[in-house]
Amino acid sequence: MFPLGACPLEELCKPHQKFLSRKQFANPPIYQGEEKEKFVKTNGKMQLRGSLVALLLYVSLAAADFEDHFRSCDYNTPGFDACVREGLNSVRPYFKTGLPQYNVLPFDPFFAREVTATRGIPNFGFVLTLRNVTETGWAASKVTKFVSDLKNYKVNTQYFTVVYTQSFPEKALAGNYEFKGAFFGTTIINKGKFTLTLYDLIQTSTVTKPPGQKVKAQMDVESIKDLKLHITNLGKGIFENILDKIINGAWQPGFVVTRRLINELVSTAFTEIFDNSFRNFPFEKIYKSRALAN
Repeated sequence: MFPLGACPLEELCKPHQKFLSRKQFANPPIYQGEEKEKFVKTNGKMQLRGSLVALLLYVSLAAADFEDHFRSCDYNTPGFDACVREGLNSVRPYFKTGLPQYNVLPFDPFFAREVTATRGIPNFGFVLTLRNVTETGWAASKVTKFVSDLKNYKVNTQYFTVVYTQSFPEKALAGNYEFKGAFFGTTIINKGKFTLTLYDLIQTSTVTKPPGQKVKAQMDVESIKDLKLHITNLGKGIFENILDKIINGAWQPGFVVTRRLINELVSTAFTEIFDNSFRNFPFEKIYKSRALAN
């Protein structure tokens, strides 16, 4: 595995030193007192180093496997965007694990600590705050369209624009909500839990990284076939169940209004995770093209 005479961890390569089983490590049969303590410390370091080597090998293999899905994607060819689209669909399992080697967080489930949307003017409007929101469904989604502007990406400026469309068989959100509204001098404050499931969702996302700025994400829900929404603390018992049926049975007319609110909330949440994950993403390592390496 290593050239003759070369070993990255010298202590591990000494022939007289061996890893011990967990039982042997916990109860050394020979050494006592200070010798036992020294023995345990020495072998503990060896096992820790061995674990680190295994972890580094795993990360390297995971990075290589991810990059293999985009190996044939060359920006200098007309089929670059189509190649990336197929590559994204083939790496969907990574939505659940993330890419630690690239500091990319998992997308499925996605977690947002707090997202806020405001509508109206003082004394006539509302503030909706969602907290501890979990979203699932990305791993089952499919990218149907991908258009990029990676020709403008340079390592020194790190500028890029990407527009892609996804179809979700099902996307589910759950969390806590707080509603504060003021209407004609009347103040309304309410809080509780919510669950929202969107079926056959089609969503287009625009992700931009201006030079020297954060990554920005704009989500646009184009269409859904159906939705199920449940909000607690709207009333007591039967009244809450009646409101549930009204909301879920007549959501289509109100979707024209709520769609913009959903877009704003989702865009705000994903701007944060996209910025954390892709602000310094090494595109030049994935797409090995001279156009990106300059």
